[in-house]
Amino acid sequence: MPVRPEWPATRALAWLYSPAAQRAPLAALCTIEQEIGASVRPGLDHQVAHARLAWWREECRRCAQGTSEHPLTRELAAAFAPQARAALAALPGLVDTAVWDLAAATFETRRELDAYCERWSAAMIEPLGCLAAPDGPAAPLRALGRSLRELEMLLTLAPDARAGRLRLPLEELAQAGARPEELARPPWSAGLTALVGARHRALRTGLAASVAAFGGAQQAALRGLVVWAALATHASARAQARLPEAGRARDARAWSDGWRAWRAARRASAGRGLAVTDRSA
Repeated sequence: MPVRPEWPATRALAWLYSPAAQRAPLAALCTIEQEIGASVRPGLDHQVAHARLAWWREECRRCAQGTSEHPLTRELAAAFAPQARAALAALPGLVDTAVWDLAAATFETRRELDAYCERWSAAMIEPLGCLAAPDGPAAPLRALGRSLRELEMLLTLAPDARAGRLRLPLEELAQAGARPEELARPPWSAGLTALVGARHRALRTGLAASVAAFGGAQQAALRGLVVWAALATHASARAQARLPEAGRARDARAWSDGWRAWRAARRASAGRGLAVTDRSA
């Protein structure tokens, strides 16, 4: 399955630099994520949305059992030998997070936000890790996916808030002296700016630590994911530099992402990890 033009640049370039054996499952995962995400698009009747999500939940379960009906899940299951299909058991996590978004549920605590991000990681990131390095450690993959998902949400805080989805825990907003409704209306207050900036720094550091926990051979095998993390890291540094303004949906410097992806892939192939930057280069 080729890359789709509507994919975000991070996913498209991760696909481009993934080893050949990982491209088809990554493409299938990204497109399944899009199909499930379409169930929460604005204007869709809620009964239709819930029916779509219920069908996809069952289809994700069928995929892990090797009885898929949809072409995408069939292609995904085909990439995993029967004995490795257990790696797809968490695929319904993509539906869990979509149901949360459809309900516009808020995260009361950091624990709830981490659980949301870990469900996404277990569905999207960890199956690819199992393909690339079946005997590799699971914890760094889970941590990488958790940080990557939260960082992606951090980059869309304002538009998500305008859609009724708060991507920061209420307890942390309260500690920062920020009101939830403030997220939708940048420029942000000093307290909210400090909170968002601190999360950007922590997540970039977390991504680098997760990649560094992989051995050199595993970094090379996972270079598509390392490229994804590198692009998210750079987008985070740019977004932090613009605070208290929120990031734009499409950064004017995204033309350089291809070059950055190439550099990140070379670093991963050499087992040199992920660079952490606090500059908006």
